[in-house]
Amino acid sequence: MSFASDCKEELCKIENKRSCCLKAECYGLLLFSKCFSPRETRMICENAAVAHRLAEAAAVSADVYAEVRAQQRRKNTGAFSIAIPGEDARLRMLASFGHTDRAVSLHIHEENLKRDCCVASFLRGVFLVCGTITDPNKEYHLEFSTPHFHLAQELAALLQRVPAAQLSPAVAKRKSGYMVYLKESGAIEDFLTLIGAVNAAMALMQIKMYKEAYNNMNRVSNCETANLDKTYSAASRQIAAIALINDKVGLDALPDDLREAAVLRLHNPEMSLREMSGRLSISRSGVNHRLRRILEFAETLGSPEKEAAAQRTEKNGNA
Repeated sequence: MSFASDCKEELCKIENKRSCCLKAECYGLLLFSKCFSPRETRMICENAAVAHRLAEAAAVSADVYAEVRAQQRRKNTGAFSIAIPGEDARLRMLASFGHTDRAVSLHIHEENLKRDCCVASFLRGVFLVCGTITDPNKEYHLEFSTPHFHLAQELAALLQRVPAAQLSPAVAKRKSGYMVYLKESGAIEDFLTLIGAVNAAMALMQIKMYKEAYNNMNRVSNCETANLDKTYSAASRQIAAIALINDKVGLDALPDDLREAAVLRLHNPEMSLREMSGRLSISRSGVNHRLRRILEFAETLGSPEKEAAAQRTEKNGNA
């Protein structure tokens, strides 16, 4: 099962202990479905638990019968067709939520959301019927889809006003309608916790923590690799200069402090400046100063790079 399916399965196990919350969830389920109309319409739902929860909520809260039929879709995937038969039943359902006009202007009637718990239940119903969430291992994305512009705008406004959560939804146009979505992991965690999907919220948090730890390890590793590359590059230049001095005039031509640093570097090409400072009993900047003086001394004798190139040319000529 997908992360979204697991999340909806968890939500469908929640019991609404208050009648106002049951009505609010039922309102969210029906208002954002294709069944909320005086005309006979059907909606297709791929989740069995959601289909049956909508039917049960409609029967208990709106006193209407929702017909659920299993049907086969392409690629052998199962789905469920949901409809509310009978015009009188559909009008009664609309009236139970304060929608009395036969044309039904699809707006959120907040008279059905009397308490904060009712808002959470309503949003749970909306998510169950038209929401989805991407696997957080891939990306952070939660969205609701609806063909109605005003519903999308009012849902986004309601999400922004939710107490005890910092949600910043955005609305986007699609070919089939409109999308209200959240992209920040913290906002998605808050929303899932609000509607009761606590296990899904915890799973998302764990994945987020793993990603952050993995990314931090990569950053540290990359930084250490860059530092090592920098150390080896500097050390190779220093060793080339020391070799040039040794070949031209001998290391005894160096002052005692420089000769000590030159010998240590020659025998320990991988050693960092900090490690060399410990061996020489001087500061790191002192080691760097000595090595720089060695490079300057070597430059008075000729370029180490030119000497190396000349040696390679001579070897190739002899060959």
